[in-house]
Amino acid sequence: MFLLLTNQRDITTDFIVRELRSRGHEFFRLNTESLCEGKVSLSPASADAWVYAIGEKLLDASKIGAAIFRRPGTPEVSDSINDAGERTYSQIEWAALLRSIYLRLEGRWLNSPTKIAIAEDKPYQIQHAVRLNFNVPETLVTNNIHEANEFIRTHQCIIGKPLKAALLEGEQERVIFTSRLSKLETADEKCLAVAPVIFQREIPKRYDIRVTVVGTKVFATAIHSQAFAGTTVDWRRGSVPEMVHESIELPVAISDQCVNLVEYLGLRFGAIDLILGTDGRYWFLEINPNGQWAWIENRTGAPIAGAIVDELETIARS
Repeated sequence: MFLLLTNQRDITTDFIVRELRSRGHEFFRLNTESLCEGKVSLSPASADAWVYAIGEKLLDASKIGAAIFRRPGTPEVSDSINDAGERTYSQIEWAALLRSIYLRLEGRWLNSPTKIAIAEDKPYQIQHAVRLNFNVPETLVTNNIHEANEFIRTHQCIIGKPLKAALLEGEQERVIFTSRLSKLETADEKCLAVAPVIFQREIPKRYDIRVTVVGTKVFATAIHSQAFAGTTVDWRRGSVPEMVHESIELPVAISDQCVNLVEYLGLRFGAIDLILGTDGRYWFLEINPNGQWAWIENRTGAPIAGAIVDELETIARS
């Protein structure tokens, strides 16, 4: 059996479900926001000594051959619990149970939650990318306006992007895109002091590349971001549906670097963002250890879901 941990709105997991069904595999999709609706029984004596039932469905941990950690949601407490303190208590306890389950599945994950959390650290990614001889733009992480302006003065063409969160939640939810920056003024000092920002030398580019690595399989997609004025810095800005996505072959050395980086981070899957510069070189930007890929399969036909299920089958046999 394969376990899919995600949320009910995760369309990407639908691709995996379709592939599993086409191969006749048994699977259990656990949308974790609904976790509180089920019944669990767990014994600390063994990693496999737990079962979970929800409705007519039963998950027996001893039958799980491999698991994928996609986009688990926060367990949602029953509306029948009215007291605020009790609701908080219930949510904390269910979240604790979920973490315990994660740990019990070590060795069976496509990417373990622990490895994902570590690999999401962007400065840590860059350290390892440099060690693997990727070309990496000069980078500074700071909330100090004087350091930032010196970096801008030295490198002239600079972009800024978040260290972690790219979404500002609230009444006016908005996305923080990668943006081109010029010299910061005195009025910007208080804003920058709020949180550290990644400053990076801007690489003039021919196009962006999303490299999806699954085990030793590499699916590279050129995203022709330079065809539109609004997407030259960040191809996600504006959600341009007509932007061309093209399957490409990377040079063997670059492809090997991508596979090695994923392996070096203790992962079996990674979504890597590269740039092909106008200088003809490939530049590393970042890796998302739990990145989206369904739109790539939709746009290019790259069999990413099939590669993921291949990898799950390999894990289950090991």
